[in-house]
Amino acid sequence: MIKGFGGIFWRTKDLEAVKKWYSEVLKLEISDWNGTVIKPQSGNETIFSFFTGDDSYFPADQQVMINFQVENLNETIEHLEHMGVPLAKEQETSEYGKFVWIEDPDGRLIELWEK
Repeated sequence: MIKGFGGIFWRTKDLEAVKKWYSEVLKLEISDWNGTVIKPQSGNETIFSFFTGDDSYFPADQQVMINFQVENLNETIEHLEHMGVPLAKEQETSEYGKFVWIEDPDGRLIELWEK
């Protein structure tokens, strides 16, 4: 029945600052309708997963965590350093790939993943 995700939507207190941050830091081309279309590339996956309320993987006061898949995590980290965006969690490597966390202007943790 489900073909894929139709979108991810959330509220922000400072729309212009958040749009600018996502555009500059994560290189998302934010359109005048305040969003963008991310077209899947061959081999990319979208994970949909539940966590218990007390799971410690990400803060309990953050109900949802977004994960962006990146082409090259080391290049992404270099870009983040150049932009002055600190890592909220150092690089972690597992059988699932490489991961880092950063924080957006609203304090929301964002996971970046190289498969």
